[in-house]
Amino acid sequence: MNKQQLIQQIKEKKSFLCVGLDTDLKKIPQHLLSEEDPIFSFNKAIIDATADYCVAYKPNLAFYEAFGVKGMCSFEKTISYLKNNYPNHFIIADAKRGDIGNTSAMYARTFFEEYGIDSLTVAPYMGEDSVTPFLGYEGKWVILLALTSNKGSMDFQFSCDENGERLFEKVLKTSQKWGNDKNMMYVVGATQGKMFEDIRRLAPHHFLLVPGVGAQGGSLQEVCKYGMTSDCELLVNSSRGIIYASNGTDFAEIAALKAKDLQQEMAVELDKQR
Repeated sequence: MNKQQLIQQIKEKKSFLCVGLDTDLKKIPQHLLSEEDPIFSFNKAIIDATADYCVAYKPNLAFYEAFGVKGMCSFEKTISYLKNNYPNHFIIADAKRGDIGNTSAMYARTFFEEYGIDSLTVAPYMGEDSVTPFLGYEGKWVILLALTSNKGSMDFQFSCDENGERLFEKVLKTSQKWGNDKNMMYVVGATQGKMFEDIRRLAPHHFLLVPGVGAQGGSLQEVCKYGMTSDCELLVNSSRGIIYASNGTDFAEIAALKAKDLQQEMAVELDKQR
C-alpha cells in the first residue's frame, strides 16, 4: 500500500485507527482455550468485529514468538486472513528488528517476502546499514523508532550532543537521508504530547505510528492538535483498550464498540482539518 492509498483509506473511513493484536493466552477469554488455535480464533473475531472502524492492524511479534512454533503459525494464519479478507487494511509487523546489514536483509526477506506484510518496525540504533536493507522493497514501509512512550525513553532519547541536539532529533534528521515520506514512518508515543511539534518540525510529511492512546494514558486530542497534518499522516494504535475490553463471550462485540468510539473521535479530529 502506497502513501496515497493509505491516505485515501483514512479519508473514506474517517479513521486513522490501528488495532494492535497483542494476543496473550493469559488474557483472552477462557472459553477460547478449547479451540484448536485459540490465538487465531481470538484474532479472527477481533478483526471481523473492528475492521469497519480501523485502517490498520499491528500484531506484536513478541506475543507470538512467546509460544514458539505454534505461536508463529497463529501469526502466519492471522496475516493470511487479513490479506485474503481485508486487503485494504495496512498490516504492521511490530518486531523492532535492526542488525548488521546481512542480518537485516534476512529480516526484511522474512517479513516482506515470506509473509508479504506492508511494514515493519525497525530500531535505528545500529545506523544506516542496519536500516537500508528494509528500504529496498518497493511498496513496503520501514517504521523507525523515534520517540517512544515508555518511561525509559528518557534514558537515551532526550540525550543532547555538544550542539544541544537531542538523540531523537538526530534520528529523525539522519534517517531522512536513507528514506523518504513514501517508504518511512516514525514511531512517536502518544504520551509525548506537545513534543509532536518538535517531531513535525523535522518530519512534516511523514506518517507517524502513535502507540499509547488509551491504556497508556495518551490523549488522542493532544496527538491530533500537535501531530496531525492536512493529510492526517497519523496511525494511532490501540491494543489493550480494544482487544481486552471484555474477557467474556461478548469480547468481540465490546471490542467493536471501543473501536467505534475511537473512530468517531477521530472523525471529529479529521473534520477540523477541512
